[in-house]
Amino acid sequence: MEAQTAAAGTRAGAGAASYFLVESKGNWAGPTAGAFLMDAVALAEAGHRVRVFLVEDGVLSAVGADVPEIGRLAAAGAEILVDDFSAAQRALSATTLSPHVRLAGMDVAAAALTEDGCRGVWH
Repeated sequence: MEAQTAAAGTRAGAGAASYFLVESKGNWAGPTAGAFLMDAVALAEAGHRVRVFLVEDGVLSAVGADVPEIGRLAAAGAEILVDDFSAAQRALSATTLSPHVRLAGMDVAAAALTEDGCRGVWH
């Protein structure tokens, strides 16, 4: 298990749920994109294990170092993943993305969604 994932898992107390939240809309798509990420912040701050997977235009929410929602997610202990294929299709590299995220493939998403007790939400 990777250190970041292990750290996120230890923050969740007994009885805490595990969430895998998929954001497919860019932060420019309107207020609901940012609201979805803030819902993820609230879950993480409540002690739940939260992993956010940015896919399709959602990867644009992770561009740059000063994205408030991404910073709050990281501060709350959430793991933030960016779909490597979606990033490549939009000519984004790891150097253009927030330091709080890591590139991951769909295999990571599939594994997370099949974990016992994981609650998946797609936006």
